[in-house]
Amino acid sequence: MALLEPGEAAASYKARILSYMDGGDFLALQSAAPEKLAALVGGLSKEQLEHRPSPEKWSIQEIVAHLADDELVGGYRLRMILSSSGTDIQAFDQDIWARTGRYDKIDVRSSLELFRVLRQANLALLGTLDSAEWDMFGVHAERGVETVRDIAMYFAGHDINHFRQIEAIRRSMIEQLVTDRGHAI
Repeated sequence: MALLEPGEAAASYKARILSYMDGGDFLALQSAAPEKLAALVGGLSKEQLEHRPSPEKWSIQEIVAHLADDELVGGYRLRMILSSSGTDIQAFDQDIWARTGRYDKIDVRSSLELFRVLRQANLALLGTLDSAEWDMFGVHAERGVETVRDIAMYFAGHDINHFRQIEAIRRSMIEQLVTDRGHAI
């Protein structure tokens, strides 16, 4: 997937990601995310974790690795903004990161643990902010001005977006298993 184009595509992305929260408390959603993610991947075999729903789509294993990397990037962005409000926020191409980061080779347990530790650290930082710090901002290369609050909200929506993808992959594997068993009778 290419990087977002500034303007309408970026605005559409922001709106979609924020809509996933459905009015929920973004910090509570973030806090619950590591356990939710562990539950979504729990009990799946290596083959199921590596299954790609189509050649251009990520596997569950790759999605979990992406979430860990994105938490790292998000934490860095928060810290950069808090150290210098108005700073530039560089975008990254998630598909290039998936390839160069070897997401298809990373053990899902390692990705889960990294996500959990980074999320805990980021939530601890967010929990210490005063009201003025929540309004500090950076200028994202694709999405424009983003406050610390915006980024924290994106974390929660981004999690939900990927949890839905994992749930869809799980459903498709179950449907395929049912179909395969039906043909075996």
